[in-house]
Amino acid sequence: MSGTTVVVIGGGVIGLSAAYHLARRGVQATLLEKGAVGVGSSSRAGGIITGHLWSKTGLEARKVSLRIYHELSEELGEYGYCYQAVGCLNLFSGAAWPECEKLLPLYEACHVPYEILAADEIRHRWPLLRPEADALGLFDPLGGYSEPDEYIPALARKCRDLGVDIREGARVSGIVQAGGRLRGVCVEGELLEAERVVCTVHSWTNQLLGEAGRPLPIKSFVHQRYLTAPLPEAPNLPALNANPYAAYLRPAAGNRILVGGETADRPEFGRPAPGFSMTGLRAPGGFSERLRANARPLLPALERYRFEEERVGLICFTMDGEPILGAVPEIPGLFVGAAFHSGGFAYNPVAGKLLAELATAGETELDIAAFSPARFSLAATDAYLSSKLRQRDAFSRRH
Repeated sequence: MSGTTVVVIGGGVIGLSAAYHLARRGVQATLLEKGAVGVGSSSRAGGIITGHLWSKTGLEARKVSLRIYHELSEELGEYGYCYQAVGCLNLFSGAAWPECEKLLPLYEACHVPYEILAADEIRHRWPLLRPEADALGLFDPLGGYSEPDEYIPALARKCRDLGVDIREGARVSGIVQAGGRLRGVCVEGELLEAERVVCTVHSWTNQLLGEAGRPLPIKSFVHQRYLTAPLPEAPNLPALNANPYAAYLRPAAGNRILVGGETADRPEFGRPAPGFSMTGLRAPGGFSERLRANARPLLPALERYRFEEERVGLICFTMDGEPILGAVPEIPGLFVGAAFHSGGFAYNPVAGKLLAELATAGETELDIAAFSPARFSLAATDAYLSSKLRQRDAFSRRH
């Protein structure tokens, strides 16, 4: 399919990754972004990456992502990017551990490495952390994090160097079909023809697919993360999903610590307007101090270092908690990558690869039937979209 035009809609990490892998396959790709590349939720993400998930499909996909991240560290090094392989610690209370333990045979069957760490071992390895005595940690030695402010511009520059036509300020208003086949997309009232279209527009997915007759069961929720003032030296920390403390955290550039959390009682965001900017999002009053209070028993250093920066964005969940990645059966030639819960950064290298494979070969290296848009019936989708949820009620999973 060398030379074939593929249009990618959406300039976040999933869209950039799809464009990168298309270009690597010799395809002429055009990426359309309604604002500037990366200014939406991608730049507001925590960037935590782990291979520890809850399904075989997710585990196999993340294994590929982690491999590609190491390759990208080499390839994007000249642009200032490096994958931070500090490991990822998933923390559990003693009461919650038995549910996690049920996943360990699946990890072993999929050859996913892990270590089980008691609270005293966690304190020994990372003296900044003070977990409760009954806490247990599941450590992913291959995990870590990716700095959005380094990764996004580096990947965008590489895409341009590979010949991707990145068009910022290009708002897509619809998918164009004629005679039962895909014609392209409508951009500012003009038809941009394309044989294949890859849609990666996050919270705006149903605005495009709904008009094309195929809504998907996706809901958006507000998400916020913070950066502390600089510490005297780089903090010795893993990336950490601290569910018992309703927080996640990791080291960050400039000797800082990134801390994030969700607003469990906040209603779903709803469908954003076409021109909506995430700069208009705000955390609830007093939330940052509540987050600090939640995380401080685990990380006492938060007592000394105030939050200096807040970023608020949207995260998307499906009705079953798995992402959507695959062909839209009603519209041949249209492919979707969306609703990666809080794991857009962790999924993006493999998501881009899989979308590029679909758009060029019609099949993928991995079996991703569990991620297919076709797994949802229209009746179930309509019922889910008609419901009103608070964030605590969504089928949410961390990273």
